[in-house]
Amino acid sequence: MSNKVYLLLGSNMGDRRNNLAVAAKKIAEKIGTPTICSSVYETQSWGYEDDDYLNQVVACDTEMPPLAVLTTIDVIEKSMGRIRYNTGYHARTIDIDILFYNDIIINTPNLEIPHPKVHLRRFALTPMCELAPKLIHPTLHKTMYQLLEDCNDRGRVKLIEYIEKTTIQ
Repeated sequence: MSNKVYLLLGSNMGDRRNNLAVAAKKIAEKIGTPTICSSVYETQSWGYEDDDYLNQVVACDTEMPPLAVLTTIDVIEKSMGRIRYNTGYHARTIDIDILFYNDIIINTPNLEIPHPKVHLRRFALTPMCELAPKLIHPTLHKTMYQLLEDCNDRGRVKLIEYIEKTTIQ
């Protein structure tokens, strides 16, 4: 059975655009076939002051269960030079977050789906609205469009590269 997972990619170190492209390629190889990608947005750092990010949402079909997706994301991030610190937010070559996995709800110490802060982050909601504006958040019971309209985050989200919305073959 195929599952739909929405992944948020972010990079604010090095060749940010290339980092997103490499991450998307690794996701395709290791997690599942991307079905659609959002445009690329330049966004302010969230939760700390640092260089701007490039962000993009990739939707893909996967046969993997959620925890296996998380484990694979960790492998991809480490292979791309991601260093995790025990405190706060830090700059990173790549960050990959699971935003949604079908309409399931998981709340464990290692994994929370939907992402617990997706509704607070304009940089996540903007590309989600581009791909799936009518997708309903399984715990907040609002569409992505409604969540973006209600979002208090006023961080800058600037379109950098428009990507045509066609299914990736």
